[in-house]
Amino acid sequence: MPFPAENDDRQREQDVPTMTLTELMRILRECAGQDESIDFENDITDVPFEDLGYDSLALLQAAGMTEREYDVRLDDDAVARATTPRELLATINRSLTVQSP
Repeated sequence: MPFPAENDDRQREQDVPTMTLTELMRILRECAGQDESIDFENDITDVPFEDLGYDSLALLQAAGMTEREYDVRLDDDAVARATTPRELLATINRSLTVQSP
């Protein structure tokens, strides 16, 4: 039988919101549109944002929308360093984990 503290930790992990690739791409499309020449049905997790048609301004706009929708504060430098959806998702989800109650 797990200790009560272990149960509390597991419950907190389950309660922490996370962002998915689908959600990130929805936000990017709302902020900056979508390049019709790119097949977003394929795995784009490690495709550079530049190749997906998103520049640094689009990423900052998406970060702002994410902050509002998820009630989280993102580090602008960390967002600027993210070059792929995987890296940006890691930054966002790390912030969600750290800032959760």
